[in-house]
Amino acid sequence: MKIVTLRDIAEQLNISVTTVSKALKDYPDVSKKTKLQVRELAKTLNYKPNAFAVNLRTRESKTIGLIIPVIVHHFFSNVIKGIISQAEKKGYLVIILQSDESYELEKKQVELLLSQRVDGIIISLANGTAKYDHLNEIIAQGKPLVMFDKIAKMVKCSKVIIDDRKAAYTATQHLIDIGCKRIAHFRGALLPQNSIDRFLGYKKALLDNDLPYDPSLVYICECGDMSFEEGKKNAKQLLEDHDDVDGIFINTDLVAIGAMTAFQEMGVKIPEDISIVGFSNWFMSSVISPSLTTINQPGFEMGKRAFKQLFKEIKARKKEKPFEPKTVVLETDLIVRTSTKTNIT
Repeated sequence: MKIVTLRDIAEQLNISVTTVSKALKDYPDVSKKTKLQVRELAKTLNYKPNAFAVNLRTRESKTIGLIIPVIVHHFFSNVIKGIISQAEKKGYLVIILQSDESYELEKKQVELLLSQRVDGIIISLANGTAKYDHLNEIIAQGKPLVMFDKIAKMVKCSKVIIDDRKAAYTATQHLIDIGCKRIAHFRGALLPQNSIDRFLGYKKALLDNDLPYDPSLVYICECGDMSFEEGKKNAKQLLEDHDDVDGIFINTDLVAIGAMTAFQEMGVKIPEDISIVGFSNWFMSSVISPSLTTINQPGFEMGKRAFKQLFKEIKARKKEKPFEPKTVVLETDLIVRTSTKTNIT
């Protein structure tokens, strides 16, 4: 199928290519009659503007890059939906890449996006990311960068986050309020800032309520946020190590569901023997039995806000206006379900 060009329209109407271009852009120095003729013929011939040529002229690719640790994840899938919902309104294509929690792969993906001349990049860091040269390179090239969820505080760019410490404190405080005295924590890997902050929120809630912090009650999920099996493994290990734990705050819902599965297999009653609070509010957390008390993390809204911030910075860069990085903090809330006791002892 032949691609229709401005020259094809110009030749059929016996006018210049410049006049066709101006007519399509509604320039005032082109007559209404000519504009109407050009537009009707363009529609008949199914003319489409040459996006590459437009991008060269405007210095925009109308594409952005999105790097996330995992795609098959309730939270990240909601973030993607939020980003795309806003990007489509502004005519942007989103290139989605998965780092698979690998620092090396994340670096290569940043290089790929820069080579594709994207207008900006949104990223949630891999668990293994401890160096930030590749992120600073984005900024050095004058490209807007927005981080969300798993961020690096030392990188000077905009961020869209929740208050992970506050959310974890709320989750742990709920367990304390229903009478739990020995509260364990299944945390994420050591590096991600959100994993660190959730641990610190858990610890502070204990100390604020005069409950001792016991490091032996903290179990690390080395495989990241997606490990159902690691949730099961840690639950079994917890029962071997401690027979007096009556509450657990778990870093993500999928790990929590793995732990609940293991407890049920071993005859541990939830919430009668152990109350459990998760984090994220996956769809599955509301349909399992017992249903999972969890922190609702606003993934869709986080995606929307991340794109809106990136778009502002893309526009500022195009106009050669300076912009200061901004940190947007979204609210979370505790959703109480049946994995935690309803009675306060």
